[in-house]
Amino acid sequence: MRLRSFLACVGASALIAVAAIGQDKAAEKANPAAMDPKAAMEAMQKAATPGDAHKKLEPLVGTFDAKVSMWMAPGQPPQESTGTSESSWVLGGRFLETKYQGTFMGQPFSGIGYTGYDNVTKKYIGTWMDTASTGMMSSSGNMSGKSMKMAATMSDPMSGKVTHSTETFTIVDNDHNRMEMWDKGPDGKPVKVMQIDYTRKK
Repeated sequence: MRLRSFLACVGASALIAVAAIGQDKAAEKANPAAMDPKAAMEAMQKAATPGDAHKKLEPLVGTFDAKVSMWMAPGQPPQESTGTSESSWVLGGRFLETKYQGTFMGQPFSGIGYTGYDNVTKKYIGTWMDTASTGMMSSSGNMSGKSMKMAATMSDPMSGKVTHSTETFTIVDNDHNRMEMWDKGPDGKPVKVMQIDYTRKK
């Protein structure tokens, strides 16, 4: 009985060892950099280095006068306001930080956001926070030419749920750019809810 138990233990140990080797090889195949510190470091450096995609955001750097048009309901005239937007590079040119000061519905309004490009996902990414909410809007998308289209999510105070919007940023020229936002209308079709036209301060 002791011999059988001993042989059973030896056999079990061998099976565990074979399984562990198989798992290690599978992990190495799935993520070779995990087994190669040099390759891992190179991958991290590549992911952390700003490139041409970041440089495409350069026309947005600076201080701009902003004219805001907001449609509270389809078919109604927009509510208009003005403000000042200042954008600058932070974290070594990895993100564009935007600070906004203006008014909203006759009340002081301020916001701050970050826009960048994720070298790993190959997408432009953004966040936005302001004094009209305690939530944060997150967005991601792609740029074609001088137009960047992003899908955004944020919490909706009216429904209490997460809503989905579409944003388009258009670099008209070095001194002008535009942001447009669309939500789903009552019929389920996209309807423009906001447009901001930016003009560089001279």
